[in-house]
Amino acid sequence: MGVKLSADGIRYLTLFENLTGASVKDCLVYDDKVVFVVRRGHMGVAIGKGGINVERARELIGKRIEIIEHSEDPAEFIANIFKPIKVNVKLMEKEGSKIAVVSVSPDLKGIVIGKGGKNINKAKELAKRHHDIEDVIVR
Repeated sequence: MGVKLSADGIRYLTLFENLTGASVKDCLVYDDKVVFVVRRGHMGVAIGKGGINVERARELIGKRIEIIEHSEDPAEFIANIFKPIKVNVKLMEKEGSKIAVVSVSPDLKGIVIGKGGKNINKAKELAKRHHDIEDVIVR
């Protein structure tokens, strides 16, 4: 387990911290967006009044911004990844590996998985990086 940042990730993380004053634990850079994982309790500071900090960061970076609140509790952290959608997360051990099973109402399943699996893939990457969870399964 451990977070390895790309050069772009380090640059964006530093920019976002300086701009918002929020403490950022992780940064994932995708083609169309940048995902910041902020320390627990730093969500309001990261967003800013009326979303001003997110808007400024979006303008400077030139990509959509997503902010996820970190949690030391793996189930809560995974639930935070899918917010504002309400999901139920159950952690299990399977053949010596930790997996997370995410339950969501059938009408929201497509949104949780995302187009081409991009949301579930992001969740898998973050769960692995922060809590050493091998897989995230949506039911």
